Amino acid sequence: MHQPLKLMCSKHALASNWRSLVERAGVPAAAAVKANAYGLGAAEVVLTLAEAGCRDFLVSSWWESEGLRKVAPPGSIAVLHGIGPDDLPAAMVSDARPVLNTVEQAARWREHAGGRCCDVMIDTGMNRLGLRPDQLDHLNGLQIHTLHSHLACADEDHALNALQLTRFREVASAVQAVRYSLANSAGIYLGREFSFDLVRPGLALYGGIPRAEARGEITQVAQLQAQVVQRRTIMAGETCGYGATFHADRNTEAAIINIGYADGYWRGFSSVGSGEASGTKLPVLGRVSMDLIVLSCDALPSLAEGEWVSIDFALEQAAQRSGMSQYELLTGLGRRFNRVWH
Repeated sequence: MHQPLKLMCSKHALASNWRSLVERAGVPAAAAVKANAYGLGAAEVVLTLAEAGCRDFLVSSWWESEGLRKVAPPGSIAVLHGIGPDDLPAAMVSDARPVLNTVEQAARWREHAGGRCCDVMIDTGMNRLGLRPDQLDHLNGLQIHTLHSHLACADEDHALNALQLTRFREVASAVQAVRYSLANSAGIYLGREFSFDLVRPGLALYGGIPRAEARGEITQVAQLQAQVVQRRTIMAGETCGYGATFHADRNTEAAIINIGYADGYWRGFSSVGSGEASGTKLPVLGRVSMDLIVLSCDALPSLAEGEWVSIDFALEQAAQRSGMSQYELLTGLGRRFNRVWH
């Protein structure tokens, strides 16, 4: 059935970003594919990156892991939230590895896994997931494949970055594992001393710019397109949209476009976002509503019902305009998009 929204996703850009991050880090790169690969479609992302050479994929839950079982290489998935008391049935029949985060999870895995490998998260200063460095004794007897930690402030020049690096080095020297991993997308750009044996990009894979150093190296992967529902003239003195925030000081040609905040084109783009057609910029007029936006098309009188408009969604600039993070913009992309990989 026809869908009036498209998410045009480039396999070439995705694979190129992954290769660029590997080159920058100097070590292999896993791919964070949680949250449906940040909104772009996890199955297609896994297939594309596996073909490019990626051998490690990160999800949040066992439910996400199960959805990728048929497309991911055997034994390539790690489940970041570990193994809770309700996860045992799924974990016992999966070849995915849990990333153990608590003393209780370590005990649970030791009791039920029969010596299978696991990953472990160490909290070096984020105070989110992970065992504390003074809980390392609880790892005795575990076969640890990858020892992880996670940077809290890698997207800025913060003193905590160096402190977490020091703490992770100390833990890594005390815990035997096959590999050690600290850096996320932003952490890759802090320097190779943060790379260890494996880096774990997410945002940068999909075209996000985690730090200024990524500009020019990272390419946008997804482009938003939406159809024109209606052409109309807003007469001089009239308003349009909820709240009547746009006032026409002259007769204004407008196109009503099939996209809104239900699709992840948030209200923060009201009066500041834009679209483009035939090389012409089309500013958003007034508020974004649930299913529709209004674009000024005085400069494009030929734009007609049923034609397609590209929505300006370059992540770094879109975040600045909307007041939302690049992560929110990507993961908020809704189910009504026809995700087209090319």
